[in-house]
Parts: sequence; C-alpha cells; structure tokens
Amino acid sequence: MYDRSTREQTLALVAQGRSLNSVSKQTGISRYAIRSWQTRIEPLPRATECPRCEPEPRPPAAAEAYAYLLGLYLGDGCLSKQPRNRGYALRIACADAWPGLIVACREAVKAVRPMNSVCIIQREGCVMVTSFSHHWPCLFPQHGPGKKHQRRITLEPWQQDIVDAHPWGFLRGLVHSDGCRITNWATRTVGGERRRYEYPRYFFTNMSADIIRLYTDALDKVGVAWKPARTARRAENISVARKASVALMDQHIGPKY
Repeated sequence: MYDRSTREQTLALVAQGRSLNSVSKQTGISRYAIRSWQTRIEPLPRATECPRCEPEPRPPAAAEAYAYLLGLYLGDGCLSKQPRNRGYALRIACADAWPGLIVACREAVKAVRPMNSVCIIQREGCVMVTSFSHHWPCLFPQHGPGKKHQRRITLEPWQQDIVDAHPWGFLRGLVHSDGCRITNWATRTVGGERRRYEYPRYFFTNMSADIIRLYTDALDKVGVAWKPARTARRAENISVARKASVALMDQHIGPKY
C-alpha cells in the first residue's frame, strides 16, 4: 500500500507528460498501480476542512505563513483545475538557485493546508512546489482566467486584514518571488581622485499595476522609502535604495538563499 503523498507525487510526474514506463522506473511503482491511481484516487474530505467554507467563514489559522504564501502566489504562483474532480493544483515556481526559498515555500504551503501533501516537481532551472486541494480558490480568490497582469487583482477584506497584521511576511513573499537584493555601484570624484562606491539595493518587478500597488502600500505601512525605477519589458520596477530603508529590508527579508 502506498500513502496518498506518494500517489500524488507519482501522478504529478505523469502530469508532466512523462510515460508510465519512465515514471515506473524512477519510482519503483508498477505501471498497473499508477494507471489505477489515474482513475481511482479517493477525493479529499471536503467538509469542515476549509476555514472559508464554514457557516461563518474565518481566515486561515496560520496567518503569517498565509501572508508569505500570498506574496509568493501573486508573484510566481498559479492555480489550475485538475481533471476528474480532483480539485485544484497550487503551483509556486522557485528557482533552483535558492534552495532556502524552496524549503520556505514548502513549509508555508504545509502550514496553510496541513491536511494536504506538498510535492516538488522539477522543471528546467526551477521546481514547482505543488499541492492539490479543492479549496485553494477559497484561499486565493484572485484566481481567474488569463494572466494576472491582464485582470484586476484586489484583496478581499479578510486578506487585507492579514496583510495589515503581517506586512513583512507579505513583503517577504513578494520579494522572494519577483524581487531581488543587489549591490549597486557609482563613482565620485573626491579631491581630484575618482573613487568607486558600492551600496545595496532592493528591486521588485511586476507587470501588474495592482500587484505593484499592493507592494508599495505594504512598504508604506512599514516605513520603507521607495521610488519607481526604469521600466523593462512593460514591467514596473520599484527600487528601495535609502540606507535606513535597506537596513529595514535586510532585517526582515534579506537576500534569497
């Protein structure tokens, strides 16, 4: 007997378009078993497991983890409906270059939906942190057809309450998805001698004006000074470069790792 986590991770490999034979060789699970799982995998219990589906809807219990996961979802996440009434797949893209981010993302997904398994699907240069549930759209009502920058993105009042209570978690998720911390340099002439100066700087880039607004609103709330930087590929770019503001970002976010 295989547990549900093993079955879901195996089916996730098949969902990549791989043959049953190659998945069977990798996992050691027979093709017959994998084929049977494709048509017969028990649904998750749906009653009382979603705080938003209760008679009196409430926010997720793991509020700080949710704020972080919301930032990741708005940056590099998506929901996709699964066939045969298997609910939805939440997928968060995380670059291979930052294994710490992959771990943090996986922990956040598990904290928000502890009853659902989380699997890692390898792609070229990145992994998709993936979890299946009927209730992901309840927790991320921003889900909809088309790309995020082509539709309106607003937070529900209960989401805004969480972001207001945990702005740094939300900012950390946004920066970990679509942001970076770099070292800039400039030159100045002092006493006739040209000198090079280096200073750290944060950037956040996104094509959605709504997501940019959510980011800058959160920066304002925590007292971080920001300014628009040069746009690239129709995307908006927000810079944080003042020394005190960078120190605040370093204290609560820091570079990806």
